[in-house]
Amino acid sequence: MRTRIRAIETFRVSQRFMVCKVSTDDGLVGWGEPILESRAETVEAAVRELSQLLIGADPAPIERHRQVLVKAGFYRGGPVFGSAVAGLDQALWDLKGKALGVPVHELLGGPVRDRVRIYGPAHGDETEVMLDQARSLVEAGYTAVKVAPPRTLGFVDTQATVHGLIDRWTALRDEIGPGIDFAIDFHARVSAPMARVLLRHLEPLMPMFVEEPLPPEHQARIGELAAATTVPIATGERLYDRWDCDPVLRSGIAVLQPDVSHAGGISEVFRIAALAETHHVHLAPHCATGPVALAAGLQLDLAVPNVLIQESHLRLHRPGEHPMMRFVTEPDTLVFEDGYRRRPVGPGLGIELDEEALRAAAAAPDSTRSPVWSYPDGSYAEW
Repeated sequence: MRTRIRAIETFRVSQRFMVCKVSTDDGLVGWGEPILESRAETVEAAVRELSQLLIGADPAPIERHRQVLVKAGFYRGGPVFGSAVAGLDQALWDLKGKALGVPVHELLGGPVRDRVRIYGPAHGDETEVMLDQARSLVEAGYTAVKVAPPRTLGFVDTQATVHGLIDRWTALRDEIGPGIDFAIDFHARVSAPMARVLLRHLEPLMPMFVEEPLPPEHQARIGELAAATTVPIATGERLYDRWDCDPVLRSGIAVLQPDVSHAGGISEVFRIAALAETHHVHLAPHCATGPVALAAGLQLDLAVPNVLIQESHLRLHRPGEHPMMRFVTEPDTLVFEDGYRRRPVGPGLGIELDEEALRAAAAAPDSTRSPVWSYPDGSYAEW
């Protein structure tokens, strides 16, 4: 008789970190990270509901389970369902890899590369803070960093604001030199008119890409920006399946950024990557959450040909320093070296978690949410 899924449990640690544990009756455990920043409780409820479709089932037929999880409720898509399915999908792949004694990327066709290039955030409201962060990352071996505007911008902002931002990013280019890449995350804080102006001024600095120049509800206009600039355009962290991504991939973007904990998990992002390849678009997967999401993303990165670089904010150059990494039993399994993460050889996702520490943290979760910004007149501004 084949093994069955015995239990599914969630551990909500904060609004940016929650994991699910899928246990089988033969003692195997699979971990996944179903999380949507600032909507953790909602995703947790969705995981509980979806778990009813898995308890008692054979964990092996992952695609059959994915079909049911995504479609059986009649209503489909969106960030909450996408994130709940993502965590369960990751856990099923982790289980399968452990059952067969191989890393997940071997189950996806084997490695197409030996290591994965990583970039880290160099944020800071003040220019000097940003430069210090970038300098620290470069000294640690990173070959690429990412920054963002320090505040929201008006729909049509002033000349002083525009030149202030360009001066800030020029200082960054001067600090890190031409041999290091930097990306800029507009974080949808910039209107289409302002994005067009900033992109024109950014061209001489040659950023690796500019991310999310428009919010997802205005993706239909992203092709206009891509056609009007030589700066590579990136987007995708708020797109949740192939059907969301398809029109954007046709628009002329250079880089797609699906999140393996939001866009349906390993199964769906693997398909998204194949779709992107048909449009000569590379992936820079988004990951602003925890170590299970990163481990799942890295397994994909190793098996997908058209991956440019992987995001991580977990300070992999200093194992165990980031608070989320305290839940990984062996933080140095996420080996960072010369700007890359080495290929893991452990089974499944390649990491194990400290369940006792997770359980203790989930007993008193951090409820801090993403900030809510306003314009000077009091109206809502994109964070």
